[in-house]
Amino acid sequence: MLPIVEVPESIRRGMECYRSVFHRQEGFEHVCRYVTGLVLSPNKTLQGIYDLQVWEGHKVGRRAMHEAVFEANWADEQLMKEHHARVSKDHHGRGREVISLDWTLSHHERGPKIYATTRAWDYVRQCYSRFQTVVTASVANRQLIDGLAVEVQEPKLWKKELEVLKATIQEDYSQTGQAQGRLLEILKYMLHRKQYRKRTEIAVELAKQLEEEGHFPQASYAFDSAVLTPELAGLIEGAGKHWVSELQSNRKIQWRGEWKRVDEVDRELREEHPESFREVKALCRNGEEKTFFAFTKVVRLRKYGRKRLVIVHEKEDLKDRPRYLLTDALHWESKRVIEDRSYRWSIEVFHEFGKQVTGLESAQVRKEEAVKRHFRLSCVAQSLVQRAPVSGTTSERFAFVTDKQGSIGQRCRSIIREVLKGVLQLAKSLFEQGRSCDEVLEVLMPA
Repeated sequence: MLPIVEVPESIRRGMECYRSVFHRQEGFEHVCRYVTGLVLSPNKTLQGIYDLQVWEGHKVGRRAMHEAVFEANWADEQLMKEHHARVSKDHHGRGREVISLDWTLSHHERGPKIYATTRAWDYVRQCYSRFQTVVTASVANRQLIDGLAVEVQEPKLWKKELEVLKATIQEDYSQTGQAQGRLLEILKYMLHRKQYRKRTEIAVELAKQLEEEGHFPQASYAFDSAVLTPELAGLIEGAGKHWVSELQSNRKIQWRGEWKRVDEVDRELREEHPESFREVKALCRNGEEKTFFAFTKVVRLRKYGRKRLVIVHEKEDLKDRPRYLLTDALHWESKRVIEDRSYRWSIEVFHEFGKQVTGLESAQVRKEEAVKRHFRLSCVAQSLVQRAPVSGTTSERFAFVTDKQGSIGQRCRSIIREVLKGVLQLAKSLFEQGRSCDEVLEVLMPA
């Protein structure tokens, strides 16, 4: 836990491309310090990040940092547009790039008043917990994984409001005040129901925004069956791009003149025509070449029309659990479909990276705008860490790293070294002024 005397050079250099989003230099400095804290602070809340700050001369209050980060008049939507333009330059001309769409849960067990939190069944932890549902988008090539969007889904408030409305029905509203109050309750319920967006609808909006900006013209899409909808498929196809999705086992396809579940078709092929599964060697995103056994055919689905189906097994005896992949690219071979599908897992890495390294679920702010700004700054911080320089090191803790590009741990270590250098320079300056050890300690870490 090092004091943050100044913004480290790698963070400052990366944040310069976002300078036009912020109106005041002082506010921009606070945001840069906040992003630094998201990377380095063990407590990634505003209070935890502020406690690490050291200012030469007049000390700035915590309220000033809170206002600059969460309340000042800068547009977080414009920040993400600048972010898209910035990261796209590092993806062009560097091989295959795939955009992934998904959602994750941001847990806040002790934050019932935080915007968009709800207590519901957690399908990951298999228990009831309090969380926000966050719809995400990321783009990945073999070297980089960059977050493109982090959108919070509002909980279904209208369901509880409907229950209250049903429970408080009266036979007579003879008083004008009662009638007006009831009308306002109904209008409030109708407004919340109209404003509510499903996760799939948010995913379509994110894809539409990315295509309108046009920063990733060569990127295809990959996502899970829960994200796949006719609207999303039509949007991507209308932009002249292709997509790969996993297909649910109960989805029906047209097979030999009748509608059959895809798992029934797989079972029929395994039992009667196992030779139809051909060996395929696919190069996954992590550089590992894996062997699969795949069957592929163009089939027809309701609401989607003609699409290419790929049934994938990893074992030669075909007794393992299969994956059913679907794509609109009728000309793609099974190898290309499997390889594009491997890029979908990069968004899971983005989720874990954001939660463990850059404080994606550490926000302890209540208002909608503040929550959105925290998520988007965490997204920016994740990209900055990946682009931090890797300094040469002889430390044994990184002896396992064989990749010349270095690990995330090495990049974080480089940022920590920059912060430590600032601390040492300040301490040196204070000692030259004749300060004692206790006085220097009080500046760096007040009691």
